[in-house]
Amino acid sequence: MTASPARSQPPARYDIDALLRDIGDVPVVTDAQSVRRRSRDYFWYSPILNAQLHGKSADVIVVPRDEADVVRVAAACFRHRIPLTARGAGTGNYGQAVPLEGGVLLDLTSLTAVEWQKPGLVRCEAGLKMNDLDAATRPNGFELRIHPSTKRTATIGGFVAGGSGGVGSVTYGGLREPGNIMAARIVTLEEKPRTIELRADAAQKVNRAYGTTGIITALEMPLATAWPWIDVIVAFDDFLDAMTFGYEVALADGVTKKLITPMIWPIPQHFGALRVQCPERKHVVFAMIAEPSLEAFKAILGTRGAITYQEPHDDSQAKEPLYEYTWNHTTLQWLKQDRTITYLQCLFPHDRVIESVVEMWKLFPDEVLPHTEFIRFGGRMTCSALPIVRYTTAERLNEIIALHEKHGVMIANPHVYTLEDGSRHKRADADQLGFKHEIDPRGLLNPGKMRTFVTTQSSS
Repeated sequence: MTASPARSQPPARYDIDALLRDIGDVPVVTDAQSVRRRSRDYFWYSPILNAQLHGKSADVIVVPRDEADVVRVAAACFRHRIPLTARGAGTGNYGQAVPLEGGVLLDLTSLTAVEWQKPGLVRCEAGLKMNDLDAATRPNGFELRIHPSTKRTATIGGFVAGGSGGVGSVTYGGLREPGNIMAARIVTLEEKPRTIELRADAAQKVNRAYGTTGIITALEMPLATAWPWIDVIVAFDDFLDAMTFGYEVALADGVTKKLITPMIWPIPQHFGALRVQCPERKHVVFAMIAEPSLEAFKAILGTRGAITYQEPHDDSQAKEPLYEYTWNHTTLQWLKQDRTITYLQCLFPHDRVIESVVEMWKLFPDEVLPHTEFIRFGGRMTCSALPIVRYTTAERLNEIIALHEKHGVMIANPHVYTLEDGSRHKRADADQLGFKHEIDPRGLLNPGKMRTFVTTQSSS
């Protein structure tokens, strides 16, 4: 992979005792085992990252109770030159919140207030779990537009800092699309930390920046109508039929949907509770359809496939919702039984979506197994994909990535931990890079994750 291995972590590099004296009564966790455990995320999905990030850990966890605590900790970290890595629930997959250089792991999960809500809009603190956020807005008839498959455990701040899209992207696209993040409030890491409000396009400076461009303390997010959703599984004899049907539903503007996920057999054989709803050697489409659109959904299907599961959506803690078999939970379902596989993140060209998916399927028979997610991207319908890859070597994985790109399929590499190497553009966004110099002059925010950032001598 293009990222170099993370540096080893020598002991006692920082004056943690001085830091703790400075922050006063802000809650901390110092137990070494707890600190190591909470310094991890799901980077082990990648055998490459698993080797590079193994053993990386913060020196201490600090758990701010409010934004004032965040400011106090930021000032202390600047004063003592101690790295700070912000963390939500730790559900990321690329080591976004793994401290490469130790220091403070700032656990923001106590910042959970809903500041206000109005029709179509909510303002909340960054540590609020997304399922709890939906629970707060649904009584008023609204819900989040987009959420990851980790919605029941992920925080809204972690999603904005480390995510890109998910359930709902078939209608609203990803977080990068204008209007999908209304505002972000951040704390800087300077001698006198500032609180800054980033609105509209400016909020993209912290989107998918892994916390390198500011500590997100609050977010203003747009909402969608909270429909009664129906979880549906449709089985097909032919994978091409599954893809074609999924594409037709995705394009049907009159059908209200939240999820359209075609998957090839044998992926469904690794599913848990829903395995019985996925017939042997059948390819499937998992979907979330608004109840009033179910009749139209079935009319588009016709006789091409058979509905094997149809239930009202329920993502309460006692249930296992359909979406936890989609997006990167699909990979997790297989990994629960077999740790020899991994995955990629692909974006297919919108003008030949089906053809491109089939082309890649035929190019890597039984080595790269198609799992696609229909999304809107830049105003056009296409599909992302998180295919299952039968992993052999890093060299072969690089060959697979290069062949996808040669055939016009963009890859966001999930086997690297830097922003630049994991992006489709292989560089940091100019606004994000310049903004980091402005708000983090010593480069203490999650150091090592923005490869092109270089601390200036005058700010050292």
